Amino acid sequence: MKNNSPFTRKQLEAISHIRNWLMQKSRNPSIRELMAELGYKSPRSVQDILEQLEEKGVIKKLEKGDYQLVMDPDLGPVHAQTTNIPLVGVVSCGMPMLAEENIEGYVPVSTSIAKPGSKYFLLHAQGDSMDRAGINEGDLILVKQQPTANEGDKVVALIDSGATIKEFHRTKDIIILKPNSSNEKHKPIILTDDFQIQGIVLAIIPKSWSL
Repeated sequence: MKNNSPFTRKQLEAISHIRNWLMQKSRNPSIRELMAELGYKSPRSVQDILEQLEEKGVIKKLEKGDYQLVMDPDLGPVHAQTTNIPLVGVVSCGMPMLAEENIEGYVPVSTSIAKPGSKYFLLHAQGDSMDRAGINEGDLILVKQQPTANEGDKVVALIDSGATIKEFHRTKDIIILKPNSSNEKHKPIILTDDFQIQGIVLAIIPKSWSL
């Protein structure tokens, strides 16, 4: 049965640290890392907090022994209306983007950006193929999930070994995914319709921002 008692200060502090680790490092803190963040001297104290958060439905234990942030309660008296958006980790080609094993946790995003009626996900950018478009290594990308794109949209596409972020361009029979990079090693990817668009980029959260 779900525990609906009020959150303690330490529980809210733990949630805040877990959320920030997800946003900044694309992973949950380990028991010992969370122990250091919370100022505890014993791993058992952290395990107790995690068990309490599991009872409240905030986190969920995964089969591999890790945990997943599934709900972020209000962390202050004044807050924007938000919705929990899945943060996706490494994605392999052919695997659904939002498969359970890809989701590292859920992050609250304002509904003024992630508007109701559509599906969204968050993804950390890798590499420098879009640095001239303002997307740098480690930045957090908010993506609106959809299978189509318009000319010039920045898209997330599944090709080859995983997900890539590029600019979408179409000629008569050919689709070109163009990099926008200061690094000349990145070249356009020329395709037909035999690939998957996962969505279009709505917002970029720089890694350098303190969250």
